[in-house]
Amino acid sequence: MKTKESSLKAITDQGLLPLFFYEDAEVSLDIIRTLYKSGVRVLEYTNRGKAALENFKYLIKGVDAEMPDLHLGIGTIKNTTEAQAFLDAGAHFIVAPVVDLEVSKLTHDAGLLWVPGCFSPTEINLAHQNGAGLIKLFPANLLGPSYLSSIKELFQGQLFIPTGGVEIEATNMSNWFKAGVCAVGMGSKLISKEILETKNYNELAVLTAKTIELVKTSRIV
Repeated sequence: MKTKESSLKAITDQGLLPLFFYEDAEVSLDIIRTLYKSGVRVLEYTNRGKAALENFKYLIKGVDAEMPDLHLGIGTIKNTTEAQAFLDAGAHFIVAPVVDLEVSKLTHDAGLLWVPGCFSPTEINLAHQNGAGLIKLFPANLLGPSYLSSIKELFQGQLFIPTGGVEIEATNMSNWFKAGVCAVGMGSKLISKEILETKNYNELAVLTAKTIELVKTSRIV
């Protein structure tokens, strides 16, 4: 049974939230298998294509059968119609690019983790006041670590994760952790279009292990 608390712990323990979408459901499951074998225990599939919902249903079945300790969330959820469909499909947590309070209510009522995307202090405050266990700073490449350093003390106890432009590189990653994030989101920098199209799972395994190790060393500040 996945809960708000267990998903949040999985993300903060891992310090990394891989995310991706691919049209082919079987390739998507192979990507998840590769990430899992490389040590990943929580990741986000994104609602970025027409096949996303049917793919997700297929992926949840595969995860339940083969990787029962893996937390599989859904991202790019912008409204309650999308949220309800993926909750019904078995999503373990909900990630959004925006703050939608109806999506928040649906997710909270399901006892699951809601991770809204925020850009401004006003958005962060709204998400914070409405029980966001984790806030996604998006797009992180425009905001930067110094932004978080400037506003973090306004929101005592709030956890943050940057997504969009985080690099698999020691200085960039350590700067984010020094600024106070609890984890980093990693999309195409980790699961590239080339890896997806060539099905280069060995390359993904190596890169994932490297990224997990980099997260560990970057958190030692």
